[in-house]
This record gives sequence, structure tokens and C-alpha cells, in this order.
Amino acid sequence: MASKNSITARRVARVRRALKSRANGRPRLSVFRSSKHIHVQVIDDGAGRTIAAASSLEKDLKGKLKTGANVDAAAVVGKLVAERAVKAGVTTVIFDRGGYIYHGRVKALAEAAREGGLKF
Repeated sequence: MASKNSITARRVARVRRALKSRANGRPRLSVFRSSKHIHVQVIDDGAGRTIAAASSLEKDLKGKLKTGANVDAAAVVGKLVAERAVKAGVTTVIFDRGGYIYHGRVKALAEAAREGGLKF
């Protein structure tokens, strides 16, 4: 029987492989969701660098948020990363849900990033 880590790694690799074929040079909006926080980065895979990032662990957000593990926190982080990406000159990205189901916190983050000006 396969371990949970290997199953998760295969799912992440499958999602990433599908994204690479459709990316066409667009930066990747990558999501990491833990049990207590949510992190997001806009990554330029061609250059291998991070263009913009946001997290529920940032000092200015910690005071505003009750917890980093709910839909409201994900929405705030999504809006923040969208502002930073647009400021850096990125408007079109490809969404990398990282093997997570597009539901709950991941969906709230994506919708807030769209409202903030990112297109995907």
C-alpha cells in the first residue's frame, strides 16, 4: 500500500505537469495550505524566482486576522498577493492549487486574487 506522502506527491506532480503544458510562459500562482496558515507565491519558473508572495504569518496581517486557518484569512492573503503582483507588473498567471481540492480556503484565495486584478 502506498503511503499518504507518496500519494500526495504524485497528485502534486500531476497537477504541476498539467500546468507546465498550459502555462505558455505565464507565472505560476502557487498555494500552500497548512493546518494553521496559508501561503501564496507568484513564481516565474523560467527565471526561477519569486515575483510576489503573501502569507497569513505576516506581522501586519496577524493583528487583523483572528486565525490564519479560515476562509476570511485566505481572502485577505489572496487580495494582498494580487496587489503585490500587479504592482510588480504581473496581471496574468496560471493557478497552481498544489494538489489541494479547489474548495474552501483555496477557492476563497483564488477568488480574492481575481478581485484584486489577477487573471487566470
